[in-house]
Amino acid sequence: MLRVTKLTDYATVVLTVLASEPDAVASAAGLAERAGLEAPTVAKLLKPLAQAGLVEAFRGANGGYRLARPAAAISLFEVVEAMEGPLGMTECSLHAGNCGIQDSCNVRANWRRINDVVADALRGVSLAQMLSPQFIPTSGKPSSGRAIPARLTAS
Repeated sequence: MLRVTKLTDYATVVLTVLASEPDAVASAAGLAERAGLEAPTVAKLLKPLAQAGLVEAFRGANGGYRLARPAAAISLFEVVEAMEGPLGMTECSLHAGNCGIQDSCNVRANWRRINDVVADALRGVSLAQMLSPQFIPTSGKPSSGRAIPARLTAS
């Protein structure tokens, strides 16, 4: 099963909390409380998010964190990369030469294509869109992924 780590999932939750009040500076403890997470976990998340330029940190008595850019300008791709590193469905979809069967393998090009599709899908969803509790498909296809056959009959 392909899935993001819990920390990436939690990072998205914390970022949506920040996005819900874009001008406010929130403490790590306050973010933890609002996100329903443990404070040490939130502290662990904030470091890579700040290093990636997704959040700004402020020191002092009124210090804390806020989004570095508007939520609409932060994609899920950036969040995933901040928490997990470069997106790669397989090792060979990231780097050529890291596989012993590369010369005889016929699937690398397709894995790279799949990797690109996933990356584009993540780039197509902003943090602002994650604030909405309802999924709105952008492709016009049913969200379940299953098409429902329909026939029109002449009366």
